[in-house]
Amino acid sequence: MKILQRPPLQQVDSEAALIDARRLIVRKIEQPARRAFLTRSLTMGGLSMLTGCSISNNEGVEAALTAISRFNDKVQGLIFDPTQLAPTYPESMITRPFPFNAYYSEDEVREVDEESYRLEVTGMVADKRRWTLPELRAMEQHDQVTRHICVEGWSAIGKWGGVRFAELLSRVGADTSAKYVGFKCADDYYTSIDMPTALHPQTLLTLTYDGQPLPPKYGFPMKLRMPTKLGYKNPKHIKAIFVTNTNPGGYWEDQGYNWFGGS
Repeated sequence: MKILQRPPLQQVDSEAALIDARRLIVRKIEQPARRAFLTRSLTMGGLSMLTGCSISNNEGVEAALTAISRFNDKVQGLIFDPTQLAPTYPESMITRPFPFNAYYSEDEVREVDEESYRLEVTGMVADKRRWTLPELRAMEQHDQVTRHICVEGWSAIGKWGGVRFAELLSRVGADTSAKYVGFKCADDYYTSIDMPTALHPQTLLTLTYDGQPLPPKYGFPMKLRMPTKLGYKNPKHIKAIFVTNTNPGGYWEDQGYNWFGGS
């Protein structure tokens, strides 16, 4: 096999390279095999030559990583199929106990009062009223057994139940042509997702875990469960949802994590 010498990064015409790469993606994402190849190969290492940034100092490294992350977001958005379902599993495969996961320890889990709780829905929606838990529980409920994939390298299978998020967005008259849905949480966590993922049939606003009311350690009063996203994109203890055309970022995303976060 002939080995091609990669030119030094400072000699790369980054704008032209990015344009060519985007054209390549648009041409090839319709074929599953090629889409899978792009998913595997479009990583920081594979795309570093496209940034055109000097990586001889910390500022250059940060600039390169930011450019790569933003490019990866666009690539993942292009190849995301809103009709493709994530795998589901039999209840016999549920991980017991399901791991606790947060940016704080389990003894610091936030306690939310059920009686006074109200879910705030704002932004590009017609109905901005606040929702009680009984109102959400009265909506049609769905269960799914799916795999949670953590960016730290572990995974676990759990059973989540709740309202299809697309149904809630429909109920509140959300503008589904908007780009983003943002979340604010009782534990000060925050994140945001793209609208196609928000409308995905497996995206649930979960109220139960394994057939029981959602325990505090898993996100009471509600957790957004998306088997098409990595774990840090699944917010817990949700207290506010808003629809917007301005990217709200996220707790980890603002610290350098990939924003799209597809698994």
